[in-house]
Amino acid sequence: MKRKRIAFFIVAVMLIASLTMGGYEAPKDTKLQSKEDLYNQVELFSDAISVIRSEYVNEVDSKKVIYGALRGMLSSLDDFSQFMDQDEYEELTSEAKGEFGGIGVEITLKDGIITVITPMAGTPAELAGIKPGDKIVRINGNTTKDIRLSDAVKIMRGEPGTQITLTVWREKEEKVLDLSIKRAKIKINSIKDAYLIEGKIGYIRLVEFQEKCARELEAALKKLEGEGMDSLILDLRNNPGGLLESAIDVSEKFIPKDEIIVSTKSRNSAQNAVYRSKGVLTHPSWPLIVLVNEGSASAAEIVAGAIQDNKRGVILGAKTFGKASVQTVIPLKDNSALRLTTAYYFTPSGKSISNHGVVPDVAVDLEEPNDRKKPSSDIFDNIGDGKEVKKELKLPKPKEVVERDNQFERAVDLMKAIKVYRK
Repeated sequence: MKRKRIAFFIVAVMLIASLTMGGYEAPKDTKLQSKEDLYNQVELFSDAISVIRSEYVNEVDSKKVIYGALRGMLSSLDDFSQFMDQDEYEELTSEAKGEFGGIGVEITLKDGIITVITPMAGTPAELAGIKPGDKIVRINGNTTKDIRLSDAVKIMRGEPGTQITLTVWREKEEKVLDLSIKRAKIKINSIKDAYLIEGKIGYIRLVEFQEKCARELEAALKKLEGEGMDSLILDLRNNPGGLLESAIDVSEKFIPKDEIIVSTKSRNSAQNAVYRSKGVLTHPSWPLIVLVNEGSASAAEIVAGAIQDNKRGVILGAKTFGKASVQTVIPLKDNSALRLTTAYYFTPSGKSISNHGVVPDVAVDLEEPNDRKKPSSDIFDNIGDGKEVKKELKLPKPKEVVERDNQFERAVDLMKAIKVYRK
């Protein structure tokens, strides 16, 4: 049998060589070849599973092995695709509805490191002093090097009242901080603050795009209009995003009918989509300023990009996070799920903001002390001797923070100038 295989291989090689030298090209069916490659790889996977089941030193839990393979498969695609077991899928569903147990922090994998997109407003993470851009290098004393994103999320979630310690590397301050955080039941409303400031300027802080986001925004806008609002500062800083549909619904509050809000492009061109405003413009075209920063991501960037490209308002602050992909959650038959990147989104003018972010019309960096040059050395080499420990950091209430920061102050000054110019 072995000799026959060798003989066949030699004949095949000679045939290919003769065709090539004779100036002919063997016909290729790329789709068929792709299928054959897939079948070969699936056979390889099946062989590996069989070897593990028969040869591994201990008895193997088949489900555990398959789940592990699925996690690795999804994580190899990009930083945002992931496999979720039943518990993780249930947690994601709860989070989309605005309630879950944990510390209240949005994280991602950036350059292979667990990175904070933003702490959610009013949660234990914010009160403990977690900031956008913090690199989580240890959880409860264990290194996060090479940890999966789903595993990090699972560890940080837990029963309200239990403690967790995060060790974070803060590049701007060149410090390693140990932050002790008590988990709580996280209930998040999309609208954190809504009130009038001087000169009938409205201020709304939108912290996440959940299912009820558009309804909550509508209620807040009507409330402020009833109090005499004639202009608006919409604060999307540290907003990690959320549902694409909610971002579109929010954008429609300000953008006239038939204008493009966002477009998505998928691998299959038939699934490409352009989302336009349906004309649900329920509010007048009063002056609008949108505040953004490096913690504004995903759906928040869709809204900022739509406002900017349609010239509906002024974007002020710092460049946004730069997450321009759409994840679709696809349930599997055992109540686990795939969270799969299925499309990239583009602003109305066709710009992709992936890894680039939305660049503000008026750039204003938040003024913070000890803003020093970022180190270039490997992050995990910086958590040795001489680290500074900060056990608890009490922050002022969110409204007090907003009224003191220089980005907010610049937005108020700019709004006053716009209103004077309009008159």
